[in-house]
Amino acid sequence: MGQSEVARIKQQIAQEYEAAQQVLMGFTPTAKHEYITKRQENLGDFFEELKIHMTPEEAMGIFIELTVEKKNVSPNEQEQT
Repeated sequence: MGQSEVARIKQQIAQEYEAAQQVLMGFTPTAKHEYITKRQENLGDFFEELKIHMTPEEAMGIFIELTVEKKNVSPNEQEQT
């Protein structure tokens, strides 16, 4: 498994999740929907990339770990990262 490739994908997942969370603060409802839809599509693509490097179960575990991690970070902490 390419550790650097997995690390890159994990970082992208975290960034997409953060972007989706931040959009809820200022776009119109239509723009929010379109933006979040695109973020979800990107997250799906990253999940598929992870599955190239590991089993689907391992990929899902990483995906869940990252989303839970991001949910537990306060907005102030997100700005510092």
